Amino acid sequence: MRALLKALAPDSFEDVAALIALYRPGPMSVNMHYDYADRKNGRKPVEFFHADAEEVLGDTFGLMIYQESVMRVAQKFAGYSLAEADNLRKAMGKKSREVMAKARAAFEEGCARNGYGDRLGVQLFDIIEKFADYAFNKSHSFGYGLVTYQTAYLKAHYPVEYFSCLLTSVKSNLDKAAIYLSDARSMASKVLTPDINRSVSDFAALSPNEVPRAWSLRPGAGCDRIRPLRRA
Repeated sequence: MRALLKALAPDSFEDVAALIALYRPGPMSVNMHYDYADRKNGRKPVEFFHADAEEVLGDTFGLMIYQESVMRVAQKFAGYSLAEADNLRKAMGKKSREVMAKARAAFEEGCARNGYGDRLGVQLFDIIEKFADYAFNKSHSFGYGLVTYQTAYLKAHYPVEYFSCLLTSVKSNLDKAAIYLSDARSMASKVLTPDINRSVSDFAALSPNEVPRAWSLRPGAGCDRIRPLRRA
């Protein structure tokens, strides 16, 4: 992920959303994630399978990275209505070979009827059929992208509060807690040992650069045992 972020150099929210859709086994298996990064940053030319595709795929540098990209292509080239294009999207989501086979004939006929020819229809549907195995929903990508942006902002500007919440969320999983503790230390946040005077049951942001370790991480030191000690 870090290597891809460096290659992509995202400078817009759209890039963050695209990253969510691309960093998955399907797109990565055909190198689409680096194709997108290279086209965005001018290391590879932006190519379109047809000049008219620039109108619908210009914002993704000629690549169909979302299910909605396929919908727009189907509307433009096969003359689909929005409802018909959405049915194609649903068929892709089901990943049913039988359903996709039925959709092929209508798509190819539509391309021929719109003046793009049978050959382009076959070529395009071959791409769409393969894409059905890993197509991701754009609305999901943007939703996850928003959460990604928000958490990155909190991590960068409020690291103590961020790591306190994150570590508390995984306090029952020591393997994950160890990874996040290391990440917290790498960001110059000092993770303290449990302190009877300062620590509480969960991790807490009690000072600008320090995260008191939660008592709940210590075996046998649950809330019921700590509260009487703190009251004393």
